[in-house]
Amino acid sequence: MGRVFVAGSINMDVVAAAERHPRVGETVAGSALLYFPGGKGANQAVAAAKLGAPTTLIGRLGKDAFGEQLRTFLAVQGVDLSFVKDTAETHTGTAIITVADADNTIVVVPGANALVDADDVAAPVLAKGDVAVSQFEIPQATIATFFKSVRAGGATTILNPAPASKFDRQLLDLVDILILNETELGFLTGRELRDSDSRDRFTDAARSLAGRDKIVCITLGKRGVLALVQGEPLMVPGREVKAIDTTGAGDCFVGALASQLAVGSGLHHALDYANAAASICVQRMGAAPSMPTAAEVANILDA
Repeated sequence: MGRVFVAGSINMDVVAAAERHPRVGETVAGSALLYFPGGKGANQAVAAAKLGAPTTLIGRLGKDAFGEQLRTFLAVQGVDLSFVKDTAETHTGTAIITVADADNTIVVVPGANALVDADDVAAPVLAKGDVAVSQFEIPQATIATFFKSVRAGGATTILNPAPASKFDRQLLDLVDILILNETELGFLTGRELRDSDSRDRFTDAARSLAGRDKIVCITLGKRGVLALVQGEPLMVPGREVKAIDTTGAGDCFVGALASQLAVGSGLHHALDYANAAASICVQRMGAAPSMPTAAEVANILDA
């Protein structure tokens, strides 16, 4: 069995629930204030670990109350924290999230995540069969160093370019599987894309971004996922559920896909499995705590 290594952010999510999102300059009354472990790196690591893959997280925490709480939570989820450092000079990453009618707005304050560096990601040694995952809540130069190192050992690399920001071709060339939603795909290709657009429109955009030399997975919510494999589209249908909080859905998909590739599953099964996992995640509040177990996903797939 391969292993999953996630280099990424670790945040405390401070969530305000309200009936609707405020307009600019407006104040609305909230119905609840909640604290959830989060950060795209931590979310993806928890998803992979709860689904049965040996999972290691690489990142940084501040030496503060949030950092202590997050370290305890992640350890309980079965995530290996050998490469998570405590950083005294700054605070733990924090996300301020408003949830209204199952949609969210998020402001992320990176804190310790911005200090994850080349030395941090060079420490773990990966081998063929392992899967390396990262996202854009740590510095891009660090991600490039990580992917270059693990590819030399034969590991598969997965990049989730979120939050969306421009990146150069050198980093893209180090990616085996690119996972993004329609908003991120639109931003990176300079196209106006909506989740209701045709499959051909997404396929054309994905081809312009990555050509035929890598797998591109576009997550489309309830429509499912469109994967571009050797330049050809593969559509995996979504699952109709009543969403409560979509905050961690994309991260759940990434972690679930990585877990299945690490255990040797084929791509089509891994995509279907990740879809099922994400459909469970959106029916719960919070990011990392909403990640499903392998037994829960198996029940969905069996049904």
